[in-house]
Amino acid sequence: MRARLTPVIVAIAAFCLATPPASHAFDWTKAFGGLGEQEQFHTFKLIHVKDLKNLIDDHTPNLHIYDANAPETRDKYGVIPGAQLIAAPGGYRVSATLPAQKSDPLVFYCANQVCIASHEAARRALAAGYSDVSVMSDGIMGWKAAGEPTVSAAAASATPKPG
Repeated sequence: MRARLTPVIVAIAAFCLATPPASHAFDWTKAFGGLGEQEQFHTFKLIHVKDLKNLIDDHTPNLHIYDANAPETRDKYGVIPGAQLIAAPGGYRVSATLPAQKSDPLVFYCANQVCIASHEAARRALAAGYSDVSVMSDGIMGWKAAGEPTVSAAAASATPKPG
């Protein structure tokens, strides 16, 4: 097996040495569907409990927090005060759910660091043109473990949507 791989490795190494560096540079933006230098690679930021707590404590203007959990998770762990509930992370109506101002800071969260519902909801916001999108990766479980307050899902759904 080693004898068959040696000529292949030698050929790849020779090609790399003979080819100018710029021609084989790897561009991550192109790999993920971007247009290289013509378009900036947009993604959401990953934040943690203390980061979200600081945003709330600092009264960050126009901060919008979205809970992307299933009803069972909300019933068991509660909801971050002030968060708006998203019915389905991959299918929420962007125009009806997210603010009109696309530069407003948006923070999505779900259950914990394994859950990716918040990631899907954040991707939809980015695709709709929102520019300040974050995911609190610790989720509601991390929020509670840090001793932060929660409200019931019923209380969260009764809270008026921030404008």
